[in-house]
Amino acid sequence: MAVTAQQIAELTGVSRGTVDRALHNRGRVRPEVAARIRQVADELGYRPNPIGQALVKTPRDFRLGVILQSAETPTMQIVCAGVHHAAEELRASGVELILREVTGLDTELVLEAIEELVGLGIQGLAIAPSTESEIRHCIDDLHEHNIPVVTLNSDVPGSKRLCFIGMDNYRGGQTAAGLMCQLLPDGSKVLPLAGHLNNTAHNNRLNGFFDALRQETDYHMTLLPFQPCFDRDDYAYEITQHVLRAEPDLAGIYVASNGQQGVCQAVEEMGRKRLVKVIAFDLNEPNLRLLQQDSLSCVLDQEAFEQGYRAPYLLYEHLMHQKKPVQSLIYTDIAIRTKYNSDLAVPVSNTGH
Repeated sequence: MAVTAQQIAELTGVSRGTVDRALHNRGRVRPEVAARIRQVADELGYRPNPIGQALVKTPRDFRLGVILQSAETPTMQIVCAGVHHAAEELRASGVELILREVTGLDTELVLEAIEELVGLGIQGLAIAPSTESEIRHCIDDLHEHNIPVVTLNSDVPGSKRLCFIGMDNYRGGQTAAGLMCQLLPDGSKVLPLAGHLNNTAHNNRLNGFFDALRQETDYHMTLLPFQPCFDRDDYAYEITQHVLRAEPDLAGIYVASNGQQGVCQAVEEMGRKRLVKVIAFDLNEPNLRLLQQDSLSCVLDQEAFEQGYRAPYLLYEHLMHQKKPVQSLIYTDIAIRTKYNSDLAVPVSNTGH
């Protein structure tokens, strides 16, 4: 019986699409993964199907859409870079990728972008969404019209999206709480800052942080009421200054979204640098500088590039090979970064694509 590409995929623990790209030198596959695939194919005596080879030489055209909200933030710019990288690779397979960037969280602009992309004939959509009910209904409607949706960076739980790729933000919040307990003495006061309350990522980071601190029996932190800064540094600056004046013994600040530059500026101007421990998210250029200046104690990185890069591939493999993701929640790693283990080298996908 002839060996199939699917059998090779199962033996090597990768997708059939990855096997296809490795054996036909199409798209990006990690060298060690490609070598393993070819080794297994040789050992099993794999011979490409001539009909399949003809299909490979005639790639099917797809048009995919991507919508990124809060596109002005440094982290979403990294996500955007991942999208552009995937677009360049997929172009060789006949895929046209149309990207729309939205400033802030604006439901009306997102709905308009979705309508525009559907009008342009997209066959799949990747989106960094908010939790507004209109967005949920739109995702479900696209599903009913056979347009699969992948959410990235933030999610819409309970919707009919194909899958989500991004950080497990609840565990990210738990991780931040554990780090805060290690950095501060028992009984310290901590200020939590959020971005947008209709963003599941921000909410989950807050809830994970709060729940973990409640469960820590050896530490009893005094949590101040959380403040929304709407991803704005000027708001975060004013909030931090006000709290430092009202709470001169403040020992820690947890930034669950953006706004850390405003926080660090206020802490330094109030003469509390290094005395107030600040934990934030994402390794980007501004945060790297703040780490090197000892303004940030640490950041939790979520592999933003990987999110933008992988989402279009998930859609492509689903449309091209009718392959559904193995999991509906695809979590990227939570990496703890300090000034000693951080750099902004060009990201490399680690998914085998």
